[in-house]
Amino acid sequence: MDCPPGLYRHRSAAGRLPAGPRARSSDASIGGMGGPESQDDGGDSLLRFVDVHKDFGEGATALRGMNLDIRAGEFLTLLGPSGGGKSTALMMLAGFDTPTSGDIFYKGQSLADIPAHRRNFGVVFQTRALFPHLTALQNVAYPLRMRGVSRTEATKRAREALARVHLSPLVGRRPAKLAAGEQQRVALARVMVFEPDVIVMDEPLAALDMDLAIRMEEEIRQLHESLGNTVVYATQDHSEAIALSHRIAIMNAGAVQQTGTPAALYEEPQNTYTARFMGETNILQGTVTSYDEPLCQVTLDTGEEVTATAISVSGAGARTRLSVRPERLIIDPDETQVPNRYKARVAGMDFRGDHTLLHLRLASGTHLEAKIPNNRVEEGFGSDDEIQIGWQARHCRALDPPG
Repeated sequence: MDCPPGLYRHRSAAGRLPAGPRARSSDASIGGMGGPESQDDGGDSLLRFVDVHKDFGEGATALRGMNLDIRAGEFLTLLGPSGGGKSTALMMLAGFDTPTSGDIFYKGQSLADIPAHRRNFGVVFQTRALFPHLTALQNVAYPLRMRGVSRTEATKRAREALARVHLSPLVGRRPAKLAAGEQQRVALARVMVFEPDVIVMDEPLAALDMDLAIRMEEEIRQLHESLGNTVVYATQDHSEAIALSHRIAIMNAGAVQQTGTPAALYEEPQNTYTARFMGETNILQGTVTSYDEPLCQVTLDTGEEVTATAISVSGAGARTRLSVRPERLIIDPDETQVPNRYKARVAGMDFRGDHTLLHLRLASGTHLEAKIPNNRVEEGFGSDDEIQIGWQARHCRALDPPG
């Protein structure tokens, strides 16, 4: 979908505060259609996707050379739009589908000839897939009974799993008598009960309202921290991914665009797609006029001169897109410390609860957004005021060219 010049608005859940990153490293790596991730040689990986393609015929391609390493015990999220390849990747990992080419490895062994029931992976679906004629207790005990566990032992362990997700009073109810969040807890308990090595979760919160989804995020995070399983998760919601994940793999058009911790992907995107998908950002198009690593000078299509951090530029004369997060715009910047300074007019103001979003327009017509604390609004400026704005070069990233 096309957006006005200089503006990209991502749908987001206002007021939700992301949890801090919990991975071992903050560096981000670029995936894509070529070789494996540049930051990981697979030596400590539990799971590996190696050049995985999936074609459904008649021009329908779900995965295009997916490469991804997943570490033991981590919570890794595949984040991307509908049709980006997330669910296809998870279904192949779980054993419900097979790659057209490439391979998936678990503990160094190919999964190609290992059927789903022998992988000891648990799967939580968006639809929950509970048996409607069985009670919550019977649903949770079912995978144990299928593994030959006695009825007495299966019932005991199912009760313990349901207690862990706070459903002890509801063990005798069938799914139709449970609320959506309760059904999802039963699905979680059913996966936990047989202690899988890997838990695959395909958009499990997509059908829940926001308040319930936030509560379920916390429960999923706590369960992961207490159990230590490896979790491979899929969602379209960047806020959900940030709140839950050690690392995130950004996916689009069947390929991994970039992987890294939530903080690294948000603050250090390597391409415009990642910058946009991880949250609201201002996108400005221009041409590089000089290049002195790590900085470059860019002349915007609307005429402004900008100093930026060079990320994906080839040199002077190259086209580029700049990304600046709205919270990085400074009102009344110190001209001795901020290289990028401009006059702007306040075109509109949106109260967002914990901040106010300013809609700004430069003299050239360029549109920008800035997030500011509410107390700055209370200091007295408002719509149609002329103000000075600016940003640091380190917060302005020169990324891939318009395409």
